[in-house]
Amino acid sequence: MGDCMRIVVTAGGTMGHINPALAIIDEFKKQEKDLEVLYIGTHNRMEKDVIPKKNIPYESIEIYGFTKNIINDIKDVILIYKAIKKCKDILRKFQPDIVIGVGGYVTYPVIKAAHDLHIKTFIHEQNSIPGKANKLIAKNADLIGVTFLESQKYLKTKGKIIFTGHPCGAWALDVPKKEKASLGLTKGKKLVTIVAGSLGSGSLNQKMKTFLQKVDHENYEVCYITGKSHYEEFKQDKYPDNVKIFPYIEELPGLLKISDLVISRAGAGSLSEILALEIPSIIIPSPNVANNHQYYNAKELADKQCIRLLEEKDLTAEVLLEEVNKMLKDTTTRLKMIHKMHSLDTKNSANLIYNAIKDLIKCLKN
Repeated sequence: MGDCMRIVVTAGGTMGHINPALAIIDEFKKQEKDLEVLYIGTHNRMEKDVIPKKNIPYESIEIYGFTKNIINDIKDVILIYKAIKKCKDILRKFQPDIVIGVGGYVTYPVIKAAHDLHIKTFIHEQNSIPGKANKLIAKNADLIGVTFLESQKYLKTKGKIIFTGHPCGAWALDVPKKEKASLGLTKGKKLVTIVAGSLGSGSLNQKMKTFLQKVDHENYEVCYITGKSHYEEFKQDKYPDNVKIFPYIEELPGLLKISDLVISRAGAGSLSEILALEIPSIIIPSPNVANNHQYYNAKELADKQCIRLLEEKDLTAEVLLEEVNKMLKDTTTRLKMIHKMHSLDTKNSANLIYNAIKDLIKCLKN
């Protein structure tokens, strides 16, 4: 193989898994002048389109998540065995130095195949409560990186667990700041950015609409990003002049950089950007996710005083307005929050992962 490093990366299903996988690949490309990358994903989910567009060689396997339908799940078990066999053939041919799993059920057959072939493996867990695939394959991993220390107690492994933070945070640092004028915002006024995305529907959306109506006499501006699926619903209403509504903002960290306060869900990727940019925030975890993991993501950071946690069940327009006004006026609290985020030092997560994997490979060769 010479001096060429070969890595196999697997992750899939959502951008929450794919983006950190890409961040890890980017770090390897920065560090290794002679690198070959192979990505193994599903045949039918978003990674099959996203990864080839990045000019990364791609192999697909057919695999599905379990559904609690007995007939479908029996078929899925058969497909898992077929996928493991196909992955072994792919790995024998490619001969990687390491196989890296970054979440999603597609990772199970890839990591299992690598373990069976005595190829070193690394997995990364983004959330405080690990997903099913990572729980299952932890015992086959030589090294596990976690975003939240809380994850350790859920992972049964003979390998080593290290705290790495989330590799997407560093990406946010490289995105240029937005110009307020380009978004119709006023220079010199404080800015509250609400990143809704899938912040909710029904009663929650109504609370947010009511909140937006209540800021008309405030001396700050609010930028509300609805997410494309909710934009039509929100734009039908008239809002105060200091409220700007957008369906989507390209390179969102550029907007976060000019924000004085961010209101967001508690997805691991969103939190990693907030931590890396050290933006004071109010976090409203989604209760509609597996294992209520967003709450636990947020709670770990709230316990460290890095964020303000506000549960959806306690949310009203009045409560949110009070919290926003209190945080914008309380400079001491905001500076303390920034200091606590700074002390976590998760900006170099992808580099930590790279160095840990490099050491693992060296141990194998020595």
